[in-house]
Amino acid sequence: MISEKDLIEAIAECQGERNPNANTCIKLASYLTIKKFLYPSEDEEPIQSYSYAMPAVVEEDYYTNSEFSQKVKEIGMDRAYPVIDDLMSTLAYINPKLYDSVMRKLNSL
Repeated sequence: MISEKDLIEAIAECQGERNPNANTCIKLASYLTIKKFLYPSEDEEPIQSYSYAMPAVVEEDYYTNSEFSQKVKEIGMDRAYPVIDDLMSTLAYINPKLYDSVMRKLNSL
């Protein structure tokens, strides 16, 4: 295991080099990364690991400037969804072709 003292010395050596080159920069970046990972200081945020799992909540904003979109943004999707569901049921009865077109678009997502 690399000691914190050894890392600090290696970092100081790289930072003190008169004419640093790309190799020096690579070493410095490596030493700093290892130090941050193995010996995080108390004022630093803990290192977060990454996952391929989907986040629990997607916090992206899908609203546009249309009147409908702004109203949904104002009242919230949880309150707007029943109205949209009712609209789609009515649309299926009144205009089945338009309903099928919307459903095809949704199915292709």
